[in-house]
Amino acid sequence: MTDRPVADDHLADTVLEPVHVSDDPGRPDYVIEGAPGSLLVIISGPSGVGKDTIIDAMRERDHDPEYHYVVTCTTRAPRPGEIDGVDYRFLTRESFLRMRADRGFLEANEVHGNWYGSPRDPVRDALASGRDAILKIDVQGAQVVKEQVTEALLIFVVPPSLETLFSRLRARATETADELELRQRNAAIELARQDDYDYVVVNETGQVERTAERIDEIIAEERRRHAGRRVRV
Repeated sequence: MTDRPVADDHLADTVLEPVHVSDDPGRPDYVIEGAPGSLLVIISGPSGVGKDTIIDAMRERDHDPEYHYVVTCTTRAPRPGEIDGVDYRFLTRESFLRMRADRGFLEANEVHGNWYGSPRDPVRDALASGRDAILKIDVQGAQVVKEQVTEALLIFVVPPSLETLFSRLRARATETADELELRQRNAAIELARQDDYDYVVVNETGQVERTAERIDEIIAEERRRHAGRRVRV
């Protein structure tokens, strides 16, 4: 499996200007500093690339300190087998929008009538305690978070080829023909954004353990390189 660092030197320690409240409801009115060396790690990739499977493999690996996996909040109803607080944090629409108005999300967006958002406080708590916060998020959400947290580490997972990705999507058999076509178009668009990320990791077919291992290696290397950096969230 191959991977490549992208824009590697921009992760160097920087002096940040004071944060001011903007008109953006997602922008916080104050920031906290994480413990030295702790990271906010954003893992993105097109639908079907295997992000959930990779994160499951990461959960099975030992880390010191242990990672904190951020649970996405949503207003949609739980699906059979989903566990509140594990798969998603299920909120009423009223609670979600109140939390959004209070700037409780790093990013939030509405998809097909349901809201999804990345909660801010669990990230802050993890970083303050010296743990790395792992956030699985789409390309658009990653850009929003990066604008707020410039020290965030962005890792983009790609398939060996587009055809491999499309084969995986077809094999899932969870979408209609129209939905599958839309996902394929979106995947091509998202793959074109990979240069916006700090690292690109190829998830070779049948090599999910190796993909998880490589992401761990990247996180460990970034911790070593910037042991004194404090992420501001």
